[in-house]
Amino acid sequence: MIVNHKDVKSVISKSNLPIAGFTVNPYVGCAHACKYCYADFMKRFTGHKEEWGTFVDVKHWPQIKNPKKYDEKTIIIGSVTDPYHQCEKEFLKTREFLEELQGVDVNLIITTKSSLISRDLDLIKTFPDPIVSLSINTLDERFKNDMDNASSIADRLETLKKFHAEGIKTVCFISPIFPGITDVFDIIKEVSDYVDYIWLENLNLRGGYKKTILEYIAEKYPKLELLYEDIYKYKNNDYWENLDKKLNEFAKEEGYLYIIDKEPFLINPTDKPILINYFYHEKIRQSSKKK
Repeated sequence: MIVNHKDVKSVISKSNLPIAGFTVNPYVGCAHACKYCYADFMKRFTGHKEEWGTFVDVKHWPQIKNPKKYDEKTIIIGSVTDPYHQCEKEFLKTREFLEELQGVDVNLIITTKSSLISRDLDLIKTFPDPIVSLSINTLDERFKNDMDNASSIADRLETLKKFHAEGIKTVCFISPIFPGITDVFDIIKEVSDYVDYIWLENLNLRGGYKKTILEYIAEKYPKLELLYEDIYKYKNNDYWENLDKKLNEFAKEEGYLYIIDKEPFLINPTDKPILINYFYHEKIRQSSKKK
């Protein structure tokens, strides 16, 4: 891992994400090296020539002035890096940020693939209504190991259980869903007793990692090669529309609230987590930009 240090004016940036007004990314790059990571586009702005997943820039920022101005604002930690990848053990930049915001009534969302987040449970509990999201797109540890260097699936599930037991809202983010590989229904059934929301997002292939993933499918899952070609070469959306229908039927039969691309933190009228489908998120976002 190539580690550099970078002075920045602020670690808090304004966000274009629909769920948060501000984002915090304590690092540039990520040691988890997910083969499907969209965040490799960051290299266009940072000038890194190294392969994504092989470098991390540790950010250093001046003390946050007037942190109370973020009262009642929403900050998401980890939009283009995992705030708890392996380097956080040594550099503690995410924990440093949480310490700086102590006493601020901020709406905090943290997204990660790492059980290391449990280390900061003491700080996270102090925020008014924090939300912790862990990405899980398989229950197969072998497939997970092919895709990333993050915590095991078993550790991620235990982490969700731990935060849920502490009364903190939890999200299982089933993303990205690999057609023919990710069994969303098995994951939903596994996590339903200890998460408040389940987000579902399709695998989008673009940029440099499209070739990587398609070559992986051809090598490891040759029976799925035509399916992936249909989806990612010919832009056929049938797979996602059919999965959407199956999820809708499943939700009706099992008593889940199932919605498409809406406010992700709705009040839940049921005793089961809310299922939120983001299969069409990219199209909706592009459409809103045009308008």
